[in-house]
Amino acid sequence: MIFLCFELDMTRRTISTQLFSEGSLNFILTNGFPRRAATRFAGWFCRVRQPLVRDLSIAVWRRFCDVDLADAKKAHFDSLHDCFVRELRDGARPVDPSPRTLVSPCDAITGSCGTIRGDELLQVKGSPYTLNELLRDESTTAALKGGIYATLRLTAGMYHRFHSPHDVRLESVCHVPGGVWNVNPSTLERIDRVFCRNERAIIRLRIEPGGQLIVLVAVAAVLVAGIRLRLGDAVVDPRQLGNGPVPSTHFSKGDEMGWFEHGSTIIVLAPAGFTLAPGVQAGIRTRAGQPLFLRTPTS
Repeated sequence: MIFLCFELDMTRRTISTQLFSEGSLNFILTNGFPRRAATRFAGWFCRVRQPLVRDLSIAVWRRFCDVDLADAKKAHFDSLHDCFVRELRDGARPVDPSPRTLVSPCDAITGSCGTIRGDELLQVKGSPYTLNELLRDESTTAALKGGIYATLRLTAGMYHRFHSPHDVRLESVCHVPGGVWNVNPSTLERIDRVFCRNERAIIRLRIEPGGQLIVLVAVAAVLVAGIRLRLGDAVVDPRQLGNGPVPSTHFSKGDEMGWFEHGSTIIVLAPAGFTLAPGVQAGIRTRAGQPLFLRTPTS
């Protein structure tokens, strides 16, 4: 629980210290411990349903994180995990209806975004990585060269479910094992290629109609006990799917696709023919259903 508190609060509070800057202290506190063991512990602890543990952990979480439960579908939760992965009441996230828009799949703070230069993206300014490192698939990399991307960071207090950016058909899911570095700004500024190092699920989608390829890269991070995907009536762990085709599944724009079991990151990738929607830039907050990319009239 201490790790959960520090992860976000360090970015919101002024730390008075002669030894470390705020960013350095944040980096040490959120990465300087056995991350995999802490992640397993967090996954177990968050599911404890004992009323005293549940109430205390939710209270501490809300004290240190910017948590808004006003839109939650229910007011009482079985555990801290139940609160993390809460559903929202109907209509809480209106979805932009224009067929030209790809909407944000999640509530998030927008990180690096813009045009993919050849096959190169930016983690932060001055820290590039490549599509092929991220996706580990040459054909997908080739289809997205010169396209567009947006990095969406879900903080611990945010709504953790993610949704379809358009009417799409799920084509394949690839699970890539890896580490669990934190994905907050202090880590991204200090560790190169974090998204390529961390565990991730690469979700390939085809827009219907049209067939354009859209890719969501759901990146796990420290204390993220898992990623879950909806396939029809089933909820699956991407680690169980391996690498390749999955049962054909259609998602309408705004349909829930899955969730993180703690805050993390989704990288949204689209081919040439899309631009950032007006107002989308690094540092802004977005909500699921709001315009993220805009299809150009000639595409």
